[in-house]
Amino acid sequence: MKVLLDENLPHDLRHLLPGYDVVTVDFLGLKGLKNGLLLRSAAAQGIEVLITLDTSMPFMQNQRDLPLAIVIVRAISSKVEDLRPVVPAILKALEGIAPGSVVRVP
Repeated sequence: MKVLLDENLPHDLRHLLPGYDVVTVDFLGLKGLKNGLLLRSAAAQGIEVLITLDTSMPFMQNQRDLPLAIVIVRAISSKVEDLRPVVPAILKALEGIAPGSVVRVP
């Protein structure tokens, strides 16, 4: 599964998600794009899931029109040490996620 980390998440988070092809917004050259364009561009590049801290993203987009899912992470901060406790919930969400869905963790 091809997973994209939004620019509000640290690059090192990708190392905590074994078994997934995890790339960053910066790596794909999508940094700075508005949410709608980001989602469309990510989908066009074969991304299946976007992981983000942006809780408003699904409200600004018609998620059902896109072939990718969104995982919204709630954590104390975007630091790896604050995200580490929610990694098991992220991995669980990725296991059964369906295109067009929005999952909030934890």
